[in-house]
Amino acid sequence: MGHWWVRNIVEPGKLPLLLALTALLLTFVITRVITRLIRAGKGPFGNVKAGGLHIHHVVPGVVLTVVGGFGAVASDRHGTGGAIAAVLFGTGAGLVLDEFALILHLDDVYWTEEGRKSVEAVVLTAALVGLLLAGFAPFGVNDLSQQELASRGTVISTIAGNFLLSLVALSKGKARVAVFGVIVPLVALVGAIRLARPGSPWDRRFYGRRPRARAKAALRACRHERRWSRPRRAVQDWIGGKPDPPPARLPGRR
Repeated sequence: MGHWWVRNIVEPGKLPLLLALTALLLTFVITRVITRLIRAGKGPFGNVKAGGLHIHHVVPGVVLTVVGGFGAVASDRHGTGGAIAAVLFGTGAGLVLDEFALILHLDDVYWTEEGRKSVEAVVLTAALVGLLLAGFAPFGVNDLSQQELASRGTVISTIAGNFLLSLVALSKGKARVAVFGVIVPLVALVGAIRLARPGSPWDRRFYGRRPRARAKAALRACRHERRWSRPRRAVQDWIGGKPDPPPARLPGRR
């Protein structure tokens, strides 16, 4: 185990990536703790305001991401400057992704149902970076032998094929599978083979005259949602906090 850690994680080329991932996760955890304390009215923390304007933490996150990104480009990634830039970038990315839902909706949806997308973005990003740290290369190039890597045609066909599979999975409404499929080829293959989700571009394009396939896809999606919706929400609530209940509406009003 120790030999694997030194070979795949602590080697100089991957140390900045490890530092960035660690900073991202620590920043996300600390930020969520602080925001939950502010929400509960506990502790010395409060919202940052300037002239009556609420300054969301995505703002310093963007600044740190820009500084860290340009710092990483300008410095030697094996030196101290590269390590500092990686920490700054990871910290900024953690702040930005924690409010990913606000950027997506252009609205303060932090404690709403839509705000769960921020937690999903952080988990997805951390998982992908973890795969890169573990030695996986995008588009399945890590699965090729040295002889195959020497052949430009083999490398190009592998990248093109896996990219195509990821696009098919994405068109079938399986965004997470498509993203992971970029790193792990078999994941993209499974997503490309299975039925499309209802309402996806693939469903609208190819299932219009196939009512049996559309009905089967809808049934599978319903079963999947019924099986995994509650556990997924429980995990998201544990990580990011439970969203506020939707406001009550008077009968007859929309």
